[in-house]
Amino acid sequence: MKRISILGSTGSIGRQCLDVVESLSGRFQVVGLAAGSNVALAAEQVARHHPSIVSMATESAARELCGALKSRTNGHTLEILFGAEGIERVATLPEAETVVSAAVGVVGLGATYQAIEHGKNIALANKEVLVAAGEVVMAAVRRRGVALLPVDSEHNAIHQCLRAGEQREVKRLVLTASGGPFRETPAAQLAKVTPEQALAHPNWKMGRRITADSATLMNKGFEVIEARWLFGMELEKIHVLIHPQSTIHSMVEFVDGSIVAQMGPTDMRMPIQYALTFPERVPSNGCALDWGALRQLDFEQVPPGKFPCLELAREALRKGGALPCALNAADEIAVAAFLERRLPFPGIARVIERVLERMPRTALRTVDDVLAADSEARRLAREEATRQKG
Repeated sequence: MKRISILGSTGSIGRQCLDVVESLSGRFQVVGLAAGSNVALAAEQVARHHPSIVSMATESAARELCGALKSRTNGHTLEILFGAEGIERVATLPEAETVVSAAVGVVGLGATYQAIEHGKNIALANKEVLVAAGEVVMAAVRRRGVALLPVDSEHNAIHQCLRAGEQREVKRLVLTASGGPFRETPAAQLAKVTPEQALAHPNWKMGRRITADSATLMNKGFEVIEARWLFGMELEKIHVLIHPQSTIHSMVEFVDGSIVAQMGPTDMRMPIQYALTFPERVPSNGCALDWGALRQLDFEQVPPGKFPCLELAREALRKGGALPCALNAADEIAVAAFLERRLPFPGIARVIERVLERMPRTALRTVDDVLAADSEARRLAREEATRQKG
């Protein structure tokens, strides 16, 4: 039985991770949970899985959870914590072998890094960990000799495809993108799109920010950066191709012309199960591709100039230093401004571009360096969002 801790247990990936745990009865023991502010759901998760420790985002949420659990713990010992210290305690719990990093935002970065330093294997679903701190985190992974398994469907697919050959045999990685809700929208009309339209993703059910990032294709830009660090691949060998059906999650092209593609339903439980059970493959938890509904597989190049966020991500990775971290921070601020109707859709890219221009060119050697760069980029992004609004 593999013992796991989950960071971000009440989020979308965290909930689906617990679905996988329940579907594979007897394979996993949940020893720690770190939740956000959804006290009712956290209480339900604790009552079902009986971890030894749970952390909430705030002290008030932790107090509320204490009250909610008084009649539901069935006598088992439970430590309730909160904040940054609490999530790090969950991440470094001695009995945990694998930590699922699914906490949204840089809040999960420090905890994931500490988990690595404590020798934990990581099932990674938090984009910020590698986008903001890829060099720092992967150095720790190598130093500690732990496994880092991607949960994102695209990187999970590449991980599976790479089992077909050696890295020296790889010609390129191909990340597929659905194209989001504006794939067929003329570029000239993007200035008038609404948050509701941006959040109407055609294939996936995700959180608000990642759905908005899919509309700008920044999500794919982040994945390019992640792929660079996960697979040690040069930027020039990482390509993005629009595939509206999202049936092929990604592909690897080898030097002999062979292409290995990973297919599956648009169901995150499949990559979660793969990451948790690797190197084994175990019987499906109910995920299956509906071959009867599969009629065609379409592919398109990304239209030049239509989705500037993708090129901004490539440029940030190309220049390196603090720029990928700044890219992530500025995007979060700009997307929030758009969703709150304080910024038009094209303004997201404009804010990010200005932040990258103004960001100091510094190297990032520690997590503290990353957090300092993140804070400065957020400050600059707020200024730029206000300036554009005015």
